[in-house]
Amino acid sequence: MRWPWRRASSGERLVVSWSGQALAYVLAKGTGNDFTILRSGVELQGTDSRDDFARRLAQLGLKGFNTDVMLRPEQYQMLQIEAPAVAPEELRSAARYQIKEMVDVHLDDLTIDVLRVGDGQGRAASQLFVVAANNAIVRDAMDLANALQWDVRVIDVQDMAQRNLQSLQELDKATCALLISEGRQTLLTISAGGELYYSRRLDLPEGFMGMTWTAADIAEPAPLDAYTPVEEYVPEYAGGGYGTDYSTTGASPATAEQSDIDRAQRLLVEVQRSIDLWERTWTQLPLAGVRVFAGERSTELAQWLSRDTGQAVGALDLGAVFSGLDHIAAADMPFCLPLLGVLLRTEPRKA
Repeated sequence: MRWPWRRASSGERLVVSWSGQALAYVLAKGTGNDFTILRSGVELQGTDSRDDFARRLAQLGLKGFNTDVMLRPEQYQMLQIEAPAVAPEELRSAARYQIKEMVDVHLDDLTIDVLRVGDGQGRAASQLFVVAANNAIVRDAMDLANALQWDVRVIDVQDMAQRNLQSLQELDKATCALLISEGRQTLLTISAGGELYYSRRLDLPEGFMGMTWTAADIAEPAPLDAYTPVEEYVPEYAGGGYGTDYSTTGASPATAEQSDIDRAQRLLVEVQRSIDLWERTWTQLPLAGVRVFAGERSTELAQWLSRDTGQAVGALDLGAVFSGLDHIAAADMPFCLPLLGVLLRTEPRKA
């Protein structure tokens, strides 16, 4: 993606995100698909003024680098529209007009960029992704960059970074990626041939990463009496809401654990819906597998989704491309992992 703020760069690369007064960063060295991670972390501004925060970051040795900025999903909208029938040089302005009913701020307050869906061929030729970010968010990131004398090469978005990460394996096939952190949303992307075809935010229940996701650890119930009538079971995700606070109801821990499982099923349902839609829409690109990240629970998530979706699901493995991954603390990994995809960025195919 091309944004108005672009400068030359060379040498070591710093990749950052700045959202919710939290700066996540990765400093790396390398090119192509061979990088060494030198440093990483997450720094909170807290009660510091902007100047004090910038001084603290400078004391950490984060001043004066060639830098890429990644916007997180909560900082922009990723919209998909029918491609306007206009000349290439008019595409951005035409797309801006076309999304005016899809955004909740004035068009003058948005920075937008456009890119073709997938490889721009066949069915994909009629589709366009439009990335819309509030100017205030972009200015805020650039203000911090200027305070730290960062030479900002590009402002990218997490959808594209995630595409880069999942394209490291099975580049010629369609793969799905799902990266989960502690937030209330997760990002699901499907790419093929190194191009992004599908992107969707999925809602997560509060506290998802601390929930019991499956019934594997719950004892099997005793067989039902043949004469005992059983009501139809309807899980909570079918009726909306995220369930009951069992700490106030006196329900047993087993019941609360079952409630966690029911609420977690919402994610499974939405993942399956996305896969089903893909298989109906892109029949010529069968899904080769799903790559997931959920911190220390990545393997557990992969096993759950593999069992219940019937897909080949595995944890995202980046060890072959990035050495020094152990420099990223486990608590920081959900915030820093997407930044690694920006390091793999190449110039996108023009819309």
